[in-house]
Order: sequence, then C-alpha cells, then structure tokens
Amino acid sequence: MLIKLPELKKLTGSDLPIDAEQTLLALDRHALEMSLYDFTVAAWSSIDPAPFVHGGFVLQAICEHLEACVDGDIRNLIINVPPRFSKSTICATMLPAWTWAQQPYSPISGPGAQFLYASYSLGLAQQDSVKCRRLIESEWYQRLWGERYSLNTNTMNKFDNSQNGVREIASIGASTTGKGGDYLVLDDPNNALEANSDAILKTTTEWFDMAWSTRLNNPKTGVRVVIQQRLSEGDITGHILSKDKGDYVHLLLPMRHEPDRSFSTLIGWSDPRTEAGELLWPERFGEKETATLESNLGPFGTAGQLQQRPDPKGGGILKREWWQDWTSAVYPQMTYVVASLDTAFGTKQENDYSALTVWGLWDNPGTFIDADGNERRRANAMATPTSRVAASERLAGQRSEAADVANVMLMSGWAERLELFELVTKVAATCKKMKVDMLLIENKASGISVFQELRRMYRNEDFGVRLLDPKGVDKVSRVYSVQHLFSEGMIYAPTSKVWADQVITQCSQFPKAKHDDIVDTVSQALRWLRTTGMISRAAERIAEVEESMRLTTSDDAPLYPV
Repeated sequence: MLIKLPELKKLTGSDLPIDAEQTLLALDRHALEMSLYDFTVAAWSSIDPAPFVHGGFVLQAICEHLEACVDGDIRNLIINVPPRFSKSTICATMLPAWTWAQQPYSPISGPGAQFLYASYSLGLAQQDSVKCRRLIESEWYQRLWGERYSLNTNTMNKFDNSQNGVREIASIGASTTGKGGDYLVLDDPNNALEANSDAILKTTTEWFDMAWSTRLNNPKTGVRVVIQQRLSEGDITGHILSKDKGDYVHLLLPMRHEPDRSFSTLIGWSDPRTEAGELLWPERFGEKETATLESNLGPFGTAGQLQQRPDPKGGGILKREWWQDWTSAVYPQMTYVVASLDTAFGTKQENDYSALTVWGLWDNPGTFIDADGNERRRANAMATPTSRVAASERLAGQRSEAADVANVMLMSGWAERLELFELVTKVAATCKKMKVDMLLIENKASGISVFQELRRMYRNEDFGVRLLDPKGVDKVSRVYSVQHLFSEGMIYAPTSKVWADQVITQCSQFPKAKHDDIVDTVSQALRWLRTTGMISRAAERIAEVEESMRLTTSDDAPLYPV
C-alpha cells in the first residue's frame, strides 16, 4: 500500500509516495531514539518474558539522567536506588543498545560509542553483557536499526560492532590496562555481603582512584556513571561524595520519601513526592512488599539499601530522629552561645578534618503536643510550683511539661582541612558572626597552638577561649554521657540545611563513621554546658523543685518525737 502524507515531508525529505510499512517503521524509530524510557518499554519483551511494570516516575528519572549523559549535559552521574528497580537492565542492557541506535549527534552518541562496565561480580556483569547482545540481535531491534551496523567480536566479556562501537566489562579490582571507553559505568561496585569489611572497601576505593578513573577515552567528553544501592559510608558513592567538589550530579531515590532530603538535579528534575513515607514505586513495591523488605533488611539495611543513607552497624548512639527540627527562618533569642572546636591543621588528604559547631541556649516556654495530640501551652510555673501534687504530676509527665528547662540549638557547623592560619581565621570569623560567648578547644597539641594564636590575634574580641581536658574519657563514653539530652528532645537543629545534615549524619553513624571530628565537638560542647549547670534535664529540675519544697528547720530535734 502506498500513502502520501504532507506531514511526513520533514521526516522523509520527499513528497513522493511512501511505503506505509517503512513509514511506520521510520516513525517508530524516530520516537524510540528520542526517549530511553520509551525504548526500554518497547524492548522489554525481547529480553524478559515477564511483563514490564510501569514505574511511575522512578524509571523515567533514571532514563532522563542517562539521556543527559549521552547528550553531553551530564559528565559525571551517581544514581542511588533500592535493589530490584531494574537499574542494571536500564543502565547495562538498554543504554548501550539505545545509544548505538542513534544517528551520531554528539561525540559519544551513535554506533561508534564505546562502553566499559564493571561490577563487584564478574558473573553478573557477564549476564548483562549477554542480555545486551541478545537485545541487539533480536528481530525487533534488527527490523528498526539492523542496517546501521553489524556485530563483530562475540565473547561474554566483550563485543564490538562495524562502526567501532565497543561494549566491554572488567572486574572490580582487576587490571584495566588496555581497556577504555567513552562511558565508564560502575553497576553495583560494592558487594552487600562485604559492606562492613574495611579492607575490601579500601581496596575497592583505591582501585577506583588509581585504575578506573583513568580509563576515559577522552576526558573532555567522556562520561562516568555510578549506579548502586548504598551499603556503607565507605562505599564508592560515599567515597566520591566525601571529596566531590560539585563534579557529580547525584540522583538520590529513597524508597520512602523524606521531605527534608528533597533536591533538584542539574537537568531540573526533582522528586515529585510530597508526603513523608510516600513510596518510590508502589506499582511494584507496595506497602506490604516494602514492609517485608524493611523487616528482612533490618534498620541498618533499610537505612542504606532502601533509604540511601547508610548508618553503620554499631552506630546510632545519637539517633537521627532524636534531633528536633527547627523550621523557622530565624533563631530564637539566645541567652548564651558556645562554640566547640576539634583541631587538626594540615590540608593533605590523609589528615583529619578540623571541625567547629556552634550552640545556642534559649528558654522555650512555647507550646507542645500532649499525649492526646492536642496543642498545649507550656506552663512557666515550674520554678514556683503551687503544690507538691503539681510537682509530682510534672514528674510523671513528659519532658515538655518541664516548663523552664533550657533547650539547645545547633546554630552552625563545618569541617574542613585547613592550615593553622586559615583555621584560626575561619574560627574567629565564625565566632564573631554567630556572637559566640565562649569558644571551647580540646587541650591537645594542635588545640594548644590554635588557642595561643587566637589569644594573640583576637584577644580584644568579645568571645572567650577555653582549653578543655577530657581527662582520659574515651570518645564513645563522652557521647554516651550526652545521649539523654537528645533522647529527651532537648537538642534542636535546622535539619533541612546541608551543613546541619552533615553534623546529624556523622552523629548518627558514630562510632562506626569514617570521621568523628564533628562528633567530638558535639560531645565537648554539651558536656561543658552540663558540667557548668547551664543545661539540666527535666527530671533534675523537678528534683530541684521537690527539694526546695521540703520543710527544713534550724533545729536538729525531730518535730514528732516518739
């Protein structure tokens, strides 16, 4: 059958009659070349007998960011997504076949594009390689793009095509000499069963830095992609983010939505979910399936593999959920502000960070939510109770009923590798900006040097400086000594701020985190505020009230002698 459609002129470049079948093929070809997601949906049956489950926005988000890599808009990409979300199928099977189907429109598009893949498991990487070749050889693919190139070499580890395109795999930790690509794709670079092995994590990151990072054919146009579920703070994603200076676009896809971690990527994509706990792919992982996963994985696995924020096993002395969220654009009026510094000067990568946190105290009568979910005003009668019954009722109630107990706000925080002069200057600038009353520094060699420089250069400033000696108390014991302040809801922070999340994350991961410099400043500040009596727990204040209510006399004689 012959047809003539004017609207096809632009597509075909001709007004002559067109074969209908070829026209439909041209239309299909054009549409599928425009969208990796549409290509994936159409190609699915060629590699998997199970029906394709449309993934709402999540699979489209992954595809759109990979498209941006092919277009040259993204050069370095990290995708963190829960397991069984078809990430390997899209990234390792569909992406090369789709890219080779393109007419070359960028330096790394078209049949000449070269891909180098690596995974913790060579066997899994080989399976993906076989699936990719099977897709390219399928009747469906050949009918649409078979005339553009033909396949040559055929092994489980490598195949290439007549246009110099290559798809090759390597094993994590193995030699990459002689291998290279326009795309370097790490698909699950860490093994979930080895996520707690410091030795294996170190070996993997060293291979990433020393071998993998040098394999781009052209550093000016090549693309690096890491796609994985988070397993440890020291996994490849964590390693990259710990030293990233904004080079990587980070597509973060937690199973349950956490509004305080919302973000927008370079291409303008943002998570469309609005409700806390909203699921990522309910069509495939509904509430029942997700709850089963969470139960099987446990808190540690859920935090990492599902929520993409790994908290190490053995951590969690200061739980993330204990921090009270401060949502106002301004801080309350503080009665006292203290800064806490952990020192380590030097900019070499192997050096520890210097860290500073700033804390403010304020009285928070305000309102609270009672056990029945009703908003109530905090009473200020705590200091002058009207009866012993009132005091005992407060003792049995929640901490929020202890009206005049001071609250503590995390007001600022940072961690950097700095030389001595830079460190002193930055600390002084922070103290002046935050109107600090007292700066605390641990009494150790580097701390003494900073203390002396601050006293010499800023002796006329309004903030005081004090050296503190932990007196042999180990780091873990120091943190446990302030744990109750967090569990009782006394510690606040603007949790949506990036710097605040950095502090909270390191605290939640302690003592298994890669660094503990920020945690040291936290325990130092809060222990000092406790020992000086500036903050006290609700139970302690209630005890003080009850003590003040006891009748006393100047006579030691009993009031009621037997």
